[in-house]
Amino acid sequence: MNYSVGQVAGFAGVTVRTLHHYDDIGLLVPSERSHAGHRRYSDADLDRLQQILFYRELGFPLDEVAALLDDLAGGNGDPRAHLRRQHELLTARIEKLRKMAAAVEHAMEARTMGLNLTPEEKFEVFGDNDPEQYAEEVEERWGDTDEYADSQRRTASYTKEDWKRIQAEAADWGERYGALMSADEPPAGEAAMALAEEHRQHICRWFYECSYEIHRCLGEMYASDERFKAFYDAMRPGLAEHLRDAIAANAARHIS
Repeated sequence: MNYSVGQVAGFAGVTVRTLHHYDDIGLLVPSERSHAGHRRYSDADLDRLQQILFYRELGFPLDEVAALLDDLAGGNGDPRAHLRRQHELLTARIEKLRKMAAAVEHAMEARTMGLNLTPEEKFEVFGDNDPEQYAEEVEERWGDTDEYADSQRRTASYTKEDWKRIQAEAADWGERYGALMSADEPPAGEAAMALAEEHRQHICRWFYECSYEIHRCLGEMYASDERFKAFYDAMRPGLAEHLRDAIAANAARHIS
């Protein structure tokens, strides 16, 4: 059987103009011509076109495609080796596309899970404190945990009012903790442990399920990491260490 240029274009999903170009450069010359001079393609021509389109999909330039197929047609190549090469190329392309898709998915996830605020709203809520300043470090340290994923899912939907409420709760807690320290309440006392528990519940309510063990680890970090220490000590000097000890005492009485 033979086929017209229009039929072949329809089979292969290419334009007639493309087939004319392939003929003009000798890449795919139809096996026959009609009495009127119209191109007629054989099954063998269709096989060659399939190979051309395969290599084009992989990004090969037309001159390289022609050289590859002419070698094979001239008996200078092993058809089985040719198929193996195609399989290797296709497998490599699939892996590359898979990695590209994963990168796009990661970008989509980052967008989806970012703070749902405009730049103006972020400034209004957080002022000069960029809430995403340490986002990369946080993801590197805890990105594979359930708690991180839970926090990302929750905060993605928070509005400006939600964030203002979170900050108001934290500020109120900080004032009360500072007053507690001014009254010389010990970290292992009931008042300090109650505020430590309130701190843990705040995390559970707004970010992720914070177990007593996780909370104890956070307390250690508040006192050892200079950035967290500066944040808590700005409420009242020494608050970071006091809170660490109160969290540890609170955790001990609940775990035991």
